[in-house]
Amino acid sequence: MMVEGEEKKALWFEDGKLYMIDQRKLPFNYEIYVADSVDDVVFAIKDMVVRGAPAIGVAAAYGMVIGWDKPLETAEVLRRTRPTAYDLFYAIDYMLEAYYNNEDPLEKANEYMEECIERCRRIGLHGEKLIEEDMQVLTHCNAGALATIDYGTALAPMRVAWRNGKKFKVYADETRPRMQGLLTVWELRNEGIPCTLIPDNAAGFLMEQGEIDLVIVGADRIARNGDFANKIGTYEKAVVAKENNIPFYVAAPISTFDKNIENGMDIVIEERNPLEVKTIQGKQVMPDWINVRNPAFDVTPAKYVTGYITEEGVKTKVEL
Repeated sequence: MMVEGEEKKALWFEDGKLYMIDQRKLPFNYEIYVADSVDDVVFAIKDMVVRGAPAIGVAAAYGMVIGWDKPLETAEVLRRTRPTAYDLFYAIDYMLEAYYNNEDPLEKANEYMEECIERCRRIGLHGEKLIEEDMQVLTHCNAGALATIDYGTALAPMRVAWRNGKKFKVYADETRPRMQGLLTVWELRNEGIPCTLIPDNAAGFLMEQGEIDLVIVGADRIARNGDFANKIGTYEKAVVAKENNIPFYVAAPISTFDKNIENGMDIVIEERNPLEVKTIQGKQVMPDWINVRNPAFDVTPAKYVTGYITEEGVKTKVEL
């Protein structure tokens, strides 16, 4: 991805340490978080220094490298960090297979990262065909390079389309409470792609007004029947898109498809600290006595999905 005119990755491994763009600090500050222990990687995943299902998976793969002296214990600790994103578990199993096959852990982690990047690149190639000249595209949360190391999932088609000369506009939901829409705006600004941030509850209005032509979102886990978990607020966007006859696509690599679960009812939904809702940029915005729930994800039934943009092409529910 472009950062102030230079190509960057969301994370990288060097001299036994994992370096990550600290996504908690964006878009105000560009800082690097350094992890040189398993505990550091666990903290980075839990506290959302790194976030986005594919990026979490890559971070976990390098976490396994750091904790290779106790691989089974390290795997168990990393599995407990966040329950919803399937890429985390996919990556850990990938590294455990390397352990049982007596393969070099750093080579396998590097291989996993490069595979992740290539899958996202191909998602972009397939998905850019859906974006037409002068379209207005809505996305939710951040499913860009920050969430996937490079290219992105939902943002990959936009990157490729823009680099191919197509002109269009993007609307990004703010995505409370962690405001990941700001990350999307930051990424697209660095690419030169016009992007406007909107309140979460404004998307339906824009759809009804004819100002949205296409919706593309990412996913954290996809069941066999096509139901998928993504950042909280995705479900309502899908319902309103269908009501307004707007195509709704999910962009995700194979590592996000969980063949072990039949439908979305089996997806575990993470609930996070209520303080994330009660504060914005460290400032408390409501009294302590207000009761808050903070589910991090919701599940969208497959019936609301037009298609799935994968590294193998754009697929319907039947073709999954």
